[in-house]
Amino acid sequence: MLDVIEIEDRVRRTNAYACLECGKCTSVCPVSRYGRDYSPRMLLNRTIRKDFESLFQDYDLWSCLTCKKCDDVCLAGIQYVELTQLLRSTALEEGFDGKCSHAGALQSLSRIMTSDDLHQNRLEWVTDELETATEGDTLYFVGCAPYFDVFFSDLNLSTLEAAESSIRILNKLGITPVLLADERCCGHDLLWSGDIENFKRLGKHNLEEIKKTGAQTILFSCAECFSTFKSLYPQHGMEIKAELKHMSQFLAEKMSSGELELESVDTAITYQDPCRLGRHLGIYNEPRQVLQNASPQENGAPLREMQQTGKRSLCCGVSAWLNCDVTSKAIQTERLRQAHATGADVLAVACPKCQIHLTCTMKDQVVNDKYGLKIRDISSITLERLVDN
Repeated sequence: MLDVIEIEDRVRRTNAYACLECGKCTSVCPVSRYGRDYSPRMLLNRTIRKDFESLFQDYDLWSCLTCKKCDDVCLAGIQYVELTQLLRSTALEEGFDGKCSHAGALQSLSRIMTSDDLHQNRLEWVTDELETATEGDTLYFVGCAPYFDVFFSDLNLSTLEAAESSIRILNKLGITPVLLADERCCGHDLLWSGDIENFKRLGKHNLEEIKKTGAQTILFSCAECFSTFKSLYPQHGMEIKAELKHMSQFLAEKMSSGELELESVDTAITYQDPCRLGRHLGIYNEPRQVLQNASPQENGAPLREMQQTGKRSLCCGVSAWLNCDVTSKAIQTERLRQAHATGADVLAVACPKCQIHLTCTMKDQVVNDKYGLKIRDISSITLERLVDN
């Protein structure tokens, strides 16, 4: 039976009861704008009215992209994203869950990784050309790219290219990064689908494995992994002493110090701000600094910005593999339209999920004919343009 008083207490911490009924959250919500009759304000209103059992069974509870656009515009300072996480975890406790895309296979994979008896061939993709270590100061957290590339083989993409490119760049800088043979999923998707218990299991395992290496710096190509380590682990009592950096931050630093120099080529680039790197962590400048170094000077604007950019950026349309539907495709199609409208040849990404979701939508021949362009990770673009590569 629902403990309504306990739920109310948790809800109060998100400042939900301060709602001014202004509707700004709904006005900026991508799901509301491009899809069905969905409203963050109405979901919050139902929460305040204690309509929990009905809400937990509602498809809309699982439709929120947790992109944080609503948080950014709320005049009352309501933490909508935190509220969504709270409601989903409570719903899961009560036996309700969302509609997982791909028949829930990717959530199942994450839960399988919580097993103590799991034996992975995690580093099978690492070739002899890549110099890696088991101990050292710098660790590269790969994320689920080895599994993504198998699962999404029909998309003809390689999210592992970001990892390979990152390691090659590190090697050129004289750095031999540590890779974890028993690395597990960071748990991001489980947390946002309400499974806090298994999220914590994955987090504790990863941190124990990292501690064994003696690493002082951890690098990430995946914005979601980075956000999980940077924000979500500490929020759930898992503190990290190492310095955490997204690869775009690391590359920007090395370019500023003169350790990395890029050749300018005649290819125009636009950039997709990942929600986790942008609105969740406030990192906007470093990826652009890297891409500006990798683009030709043209009318004083080497990087071609889309219609919605920075804090206003439109996300990739799916979160935590939940509720991928016609609304998701509408959001993704609009984002590809905006990228194409810049005249860019390449859409640069800083998260494998952006690459997967936007590439998936380009499988539609109509979308591809109208708005198709290459989608590449920042590290891959950087590697190709290194001087003396």
